[in-house]
Amino acid sequence: MLEHEFLPDFGQAEMMEIQALLAATPLERTGAERRDLRDLLWSSIDNDESLDLDQIEYCEQLPGGDIRIMIGIADVDSFVAKGSAVDLHAYANTTSVYTGVETFPMLPAELSTDKTSLKQGEDRKAVVVDLVLAPDGAVKQNEIYAALVRNQAKLAYPLVGNWLANGGRAPARIRKIPGLERQLAIQNEARQRLHSRHQNFGQLNLQTVEARPVVQGEKVIDLELVEPNPARDIIERLMISANIVVSKFLEMKAVPSLRRVVKTPERWDRIVELAKIYGVHLPASPSVKDLQHFLAGRKQADPLRFPDLSLTVVKLLGAGEYVVKRPGCSEPGHFALAIHDYAHSTAPNRRYPDLVTQRLLKACLAGKPCPYTVLELEAVARQCTGMEKEAKKVERTMRKIAAADFLSTRIGEVFEGVVTGVTNGGTYARLFRPPAEGRIVKGERGLDVGDEVRLRLVSTDPANAFVDFARVKH
Repeated sequence: MLEHEFLPDFGQAEMMEIQALLAATPLERTGAERRDLRDLLWSSIDNDESLDLDQIEYCEQLPGGDIRIMIGIADVDSFVAKGSAVDLHAYANTTSVYTGVETFPMLPAELSTDKTSLKQGEDRKAVVVDLVLAPDGAVKQNEIYAALVRNQAKLAYPLVGNWLANGGRAPARIRKIPGLERQLAIQNEARQRLHSRHQNFGQLNLQTVEARPVVQGEKVIDLELVEPNPARDIIERLMISANIVVSKFLEMKAVPSLRRVVKTPERWDRIVELAKIYGVHLPASPSVKDLQHFLAGRKQADPLRFPDLSLTVVKLLGAGEYVVKRPGCSEPGHFALAIHDYAHSTAPNRRYPDLVTQRLLKACLAGKPCPYTVLELEAVARQCTGMEKEAKKVERTMRKIAAADFLSTRIGEVFEGVVTGVTNGGTYARLFRPPAEGRIVKGERGLDVGDEVRLRLVSTDPANAFVDFARVKH
């Protein structure tokens, strides 16, 4: 963390602020500016171990086939004032960093896992994105407002996802809360509508591999794959919808804002070459619709290898970044999502851009001046883009350390893999099983991103995060 210019620990000034906040007046009750929605059957779906809960959801079926979706987002701004010591620490890091062994939160745990977390059974302030979804997945109307909420059920992706994927009787955890089974079924219906809608726009269905170390004592005993499931897709689809609504709301209010963009693919020519390998001809100019059709075909033809193709495409698309959207001006949009208006807003405990966007939203709702100048937002955008890259490097390094530890007893074995990066610093690959990454130190000449290779494990060095392979030619 220190090598990548993060502040891994909170200082005295931040902790003094936290103590003052914890001693302050308890959460106020309802007022004209904050709706009381605590009686609704709100629920959250996240990782089993997650305590920093940023959002909760509620859906209801409306006459005529419409679905009302309400997404409650933790009101972090109420506890973290702009320019405060805690805010300056969050600005320095811009993101929580998840190393797989230890989490370095953007905000102190006293906030992110307690006072600003939408914990089950606790009254919390929230900003609610409220929208009505038509049967074809179109958003017919929307509203944003401040509210009081209470999470009635903290759920996890595996529990909900396995049930929705496999059908049958709902798990006991869900059945024991009256109405929750029906509530999740409506959320799943909303997911399917949004999926169809997003597909029509050309949104890319990418499925990258996420591996987490399984640690026993001081030893990594396995690398566990995080599998996609309907529960993860519910949250992803609802968050995308909320982020689109937020971005359009800020545009309508004519205030500058932060946008999340993925520009025209940096290496479209290489994507075209990859498609040719599978007998598919993509146009010379980037086309998200054509790329979507190619990916959908490959997922159907070879679902086992599709995550590896997805990873390759992600690498070739280039990294996302934050930019400032000035009122009335255009920006590149998000190529992978096939949308033009997109702002990160749903994870203010974990991402600084979301906290900034929340402040912009709340100022608009209260009729107050914009809390940021364009120059300030440009500085935030640069800082967040830069530190996001550094966070990925930290997380990637920790994955390599875990992989090196796990593979240390398998020197000399041969594995199948895919090239994931070619830089001046070397050529890198990821194994299909186990999902470990490393550098090709012998026979790498002529390889490019997306090439499938056979690799012999040459050496591992956990202390330095080294996993070295030699290419085995067929």
